Amino acid sequence: MVYVFLLLIIIACVALGFVVLVQNPKGGGLAGNVGGISNNVMGVKQTTDVLEKGTWLFAGIIAALALTSTLFLKGSSSNGSDNSLIQKVNTTNSAPAAPLKK
Repeated sequence: MVYVFLLLIIIACVALGFVVLVQNPKGGGLAGNVGGISNNVMGVKQTTDVLEKGTWLFAGIIAALALTSTLFLKGSSSNGSDNSLIQKVNTTNSAPAAPLKK
Protein backbone atom coordinates (compact mmCIF):
# COMPACT_ATOMS: atom_id res chain seq x y z
CA MET A 1 0.00 0.00 0.00
CA VAL A 2 2.93 2.31 0.67
CA TYR A 3 4.08 1.84 -2.91
CA VAL A 4 0.69 3.02 -4.19
CA PHE A 5 1.00 6.19 -2.14
CA LEU A 6 4.58 6.66 -3.32
CA LEU A 7 3.51 6.34 -6.94
CA LEU A 8 0.63 8.80 -6.45
CA ILE A 9 2.94 11.29 -4.73
CA ILE A 10 5.47 11.06 -7.57
CA ILE A 11 2.73 11.62 -10.18
CA ALA A 12 1.39 14.61 -8.22
CA CYS A 13 4.92 16.04 -7.90
CA VAL A 14 5.52 15.79 -11.64
CA ALA A 15 2.15 17.42 -12.34
CA LEU A 16 2.89 20.19 -9.82
CA GLY A 17 6.26 20.80 -11.44
CA PHE A 18 4.63 21.05 -14.86
CA VAL A 19 1.97 23.50 -13.63
CA VAL A 20 4.58 25.66 -11.90
CA LEU A 21 6.87 25.72 -14.93
CA VAL A 22 4.03 26.69 -17.26
CA GLN A 23 3.22 29.76 -15.18
CA ASN A 24 4.79 33.14 -15.78
CA PRO A 25 4.48 35.76 -13.04
CA LYS A 26 3.75 38.50 -15.59
CA GLY A 27 0.82 36.70 -17.19
CA GLY A 28 2.41 35.70 -20.50
CA GLY A 29 4.92 33.06 -21.43
CA LEU A 30 4.05 29.42 -21.93
CA ALA A 31 0.61 29.87 -20.38
CA GLY A 32 -0.41 31.75 -23.50
CA ASN A 33 0.87 29.05 -25.81
CA VAL A 34 -0.75 26.01 -24.21
CA GLY A 35 -3.65 24.92 -26.35
CA GLY A 36 -3.22 27.73 -28.85
CA ILE A 37 -6.87 28.70 -29.21
CA SER A 38 -7.67 28.56 -25.50
CA ASN A 39 -6.67 32.18 -24.95
CA ASN A 40 -9.37 33.33 -27.36
CA VAL A 41 -11.99 31.37 -25.44
CA MET A 42 -10.85 31.67 -21.83
CA GLY A 43 -8.60 34.71 -21.92
CA VAL A 44 -5.23 35.17 -20.27
CA LYS A 45 -6.63 36.14 -16.86
CA GLN A 46 -8.66 32.93 -16.50
CA THR A 47 -5.69 30.83 -17.66
CA THR A 48 -3.48 32.15 -14.88
CA ASP A 49 -6.27 31.64 -12.33
CA VAL A 50 -6.64 28.01 -13.42
CA LEU A 51 -2.88 27.47 -13.18
CA GLU A 52 -2.76 29.05 -9.70
CA LYS A 53 -5.64 26.88 -8.51
CA GLY A 54 -3.92 23.85 -10.02
CA THR A 55 -0.76 24.68 -8.08
CA TRP A 56 -2.66 24.82 -4.79
CA LEU A 57 -4.61 21.68 -5.68
CA PHE A 58 -1.53 19.57 -6.41
CA ALA A 59 0.29 20.92 -3.34
CA GLY A 60 -2.71 19.92 -1.21
CA ILE A 61 -2.85 16.49 -2.83
CA ILE A 62 0.84 15.90 -2.08
CA ALA A 63 0.39 17.00 1.54
CA ALA A 64 -2.70 14.82 2.02
CA LEU A 65 -1.02 11.78 0.45
CA ALA A 66 2.12 12.24 2.55
CA LEU A 67 0.12 12.48 5.76
CA THR A 68 -2.16 9.58 4.84
CA SER A 69 0.73 7.34 3.83
CA THR A 70 2.10 7.47 7.38
CA LEU A 71 -0.90 5.44 8.53
CA PHE A 72 0.28 2.51 6.43
CA LEU A 73 3.91 2.53 7.53
CA LYS A 74 5.01 -0.15 9.95
CA GLY A 75 5.02 1.23 13.46
CA SER A 76 7.69 0.38 16.00
CA SER A 77 6.92 -2.65 18.11
CA SER A 78 6.37 -2.17 21.81
CA ASN A 79 7.98 -5.48 22.81
CA GLY A 80 11.49 -4.11 22.32
CA SER A 81 12.50 -6.54 19.59
CA ASP A 82 13.44 -3.88 17.07
CA ASN A 83 17.06 -2.87 16.89
CA SER A 84 16.80 0.87 16.52
CA LEU A 85 19.77 3.13 17.00
CA ILE A 86 18.27 4.71 20.10
CA GLN A 87 18.06 1.34 21.83
CA LYS A 88 21.71 0.58 21.00
CA VAL A 89 22.97 3.72 22.76
CA ASN A 90 24.52 3.01 26.14
CA THR A 91 22.41 4.81 28.72
CA THR A 92 23.94 3.37 31.88
CA ASN A 93 25.25 5.75 34.50
CA SER A 94 28.99 5.80 34.49
CA ALA A 95 31.54 8.12 36.01
CA PRO A 96 32.39 11.06 33.81
CA ALA A 97 35.77 11.01 32.16
CA ALA A 98 38.51 12.93 33.93
CA PRO A 99 39.43 16.20 32.26
CA LEU A 100 42.66 16.18 30.31
CA LYS A 101 45.54 18.10 31.89
CA LYS A 102 48.06 19.91 29.79
